[in-house]
Amino acid sequence: VIGGGNIFRGVAGGAEGMDRATADYMGMLATVMNALALADAMDKQGLTARVMSAISIEQVVEPYVRPKALQYLEEGKVVVFAAGTGNPFFTTDTAAALRGAEIGAELVLKATKVDGVYTADPHKDPSATRYTTLSFDEAMVRNLGIMDATAFALCRDQKLPVKVFSIFKPGALKRVVMGEDEGTLVYA
Repeated sequence: VIGGGNIFRGVAGGAEGMDRATADYMGMLATVMNALALADAMDKQGLTARVMSAISIEQVVEPYVRPKALQYLEEGKVVVFAAGTGNPFFTTDTAAALRGAEIGAELVLKATKVDGVYTADPHKDPSATRYTTLSFDEAMVRNLGIMDATAFALCRDQKLPVKVFSIFKPGALKRVVMGEDEGTLVYA
């Protein structure tokens, strides 16, 4: 599941006086653009990627249909999910949790601005330390704000662990995929 915040954030548009649903739909369209770029980059690396969208743009990408997504995965293809859940007021994190649960994913990768989950905001508190592992329950008690409440609850209830890491740290994604020590693992 890919976001679109580098192009447009629905929440930001809503905060600026734009109708929130309209702003969220614009954000969903931004994710489609990012999904096309990611799939193209994957194809150039020798992977076979398919973009599936929660909103209909059939001339550009396939609609999301769970059995078809599962078929692609069984065939060894990479499925890039775009347009979030297809509904306004739901975050990309919620879409990732939902799609992860639907396809039976082993792990949700949350690529973000920080290199893991910290005891406090590391930009404001120099004494903040990074957790290597953390239970969903402990994260809730400490109110660490890893994901929005809907996404967090879905991952917790489905026992779907979340790996939080920095998308800006060179090599971090590869290290996460290879199972190396990178970021924070949040588990049930």
